[in-house]
Amino acid sequence: MHGARFSHPVGLLEVTAHGFWIDLGNERLYAAYTDFPWFAGANAEQLGDVQRPSAGHLYWPALDIDLSVASLRDPAAYPLIANT
Repeated sequence: MHGARFSHPVGLLEVTAHGFWIDLGNERLYAAYTDFPWFAGANAEQLGDVQRPSAGHLYWPALDIDLSVASLRDPAAYPLIANT
């Protein structure tokens, strides 16, 4: 066997002017647009189209955004740094 497929519910709970809430089944996490600016222009349909390919990974195919669940739990531990 080459590995088990991970399947766990994930969904959009609420969208606000400052961010959105994600339901991971066993926890709810908030993504503020100041911490995750890639989502700021997205609509509810795009935000709700989220997949969880593994326990620690979320993917929004419509936006081509990958995030670790850990970064949502503790955004300060994953500061935005641009290399110019």
